[in-house]
Order: sequence, then structure tokens, then C-alpha cells
Amino acid sequence: MNWRLVLTLVLLAAAIATGWSAWLQRGTAPAAAAAPGRSDYVLRDFEMVALNAEGQESFTLRAPLLEQHPSDRTISIRTPLFLVPEREGGHWQARARSGWVSAGHDELRLEGDVRMTSPEEGGRDVLLTTESMTILPDPNLARSEDLVTVQQPGSRITGRGLEVDLSSKRYQFFSEVKQRYEPRRR
Repeated sequence: MNWRLVLTLVLLAAAIATGWSAWLQRGTAPAAAAAPGRSDYVLRDFEMVALNAEGQESFTLRAPLLEQHPSDRTISIRTPLFLVPEREGGHWQARARSGWVSAGHDELRLEGDVRMTSPEEGGRDVLLTTESMTILPDPNLARSEDLVTVQQPGSRITGRGLEVDLSSKRYQFFSEVKQRYEPRRR
């Protein structure tokens, strides 16, 4: 028997065994690559200014972590600070443990220990506290279905459900409203 024939048969058997092994293992790699929780992009320690259709500031966002989800283009944020402009030139400041921005950047949601303060330029110091709030930058509204506390110098109002016109600083409670006057100390 020729040694070349033996070597050819051994190499042919090794090629068949390698091909068969690769064929059996082909299904596992693509499943590991398609992780459902993976973000489209991630920003760390950033400041972002979102503009409306007219090119004016819709809101400014500062946070330590932002992740955009590829499936629906929404954004999740850790400990956000939203700055929402009002017509008089100041900014409402809204903080929370977590935040969410819609794909069209027309809805902001704050969750967990929400604290919202009125602009310093407005003359009336207003502090809103609740567990969740939705901000609509275009009509300049903030809403909550939870228990909300509104504090101003000399007054404290609590109620369930609230809508605030951020431009005029007018707010409307929906139910369970209680007000307490706290006179200023002289």
C-alpha cells in the first residue's frame, strides 16, 4: 500500500470529523449574541439639552447614567436632574431616583423620591414632593396620580393627584386635599 494513500485517508477522516463537530456546535453562538437587555448606547456623567420643534430648549438633563433601549428608543436614567424652562427665563428643577424619557422626548417620567422646585427667579418658592411624576415639556405641565405635597413659605398642601402648569405655577389637586398654614416666625 502506498503511504500517500494512507495519509490522504487519515486527512480525509480528520476533515470529516472536524466538519461534523462544527456542524453540531453551530446553534449555540447566535443565541448568546442576542442579549435582550443590551442598551443601544450608554452615557455616563453627562449633560444633555433637548430641543423642541422650533429649536428652543425643551429640557436639560444631567445624570450619572443614561441608557437608550434599541427596541423602543426610550431612555432610562439613574438619579436624573431635569431642568425644565419656563417662559420667564428660569428653570424648574426635578430630581428623582430614576427617570424615563419617551422616544419622541415629549414625555419625562420621574420615579422614587421626586422633588421638584420652582425657579429662583419667580419670587414664589414652591417645592413639590411625591413618589412619581410625569412632565410634558411642550405644554409645560407636570402631573402625578400619587400623594403630593406642595410647600410654599407659610403654606403646606397635600393631596392625591396633581396637575401643575409650570409656566403660571398654578396647580390643581384631584382629591384628598388638606392645607395647613404655617405662619412665618418674626
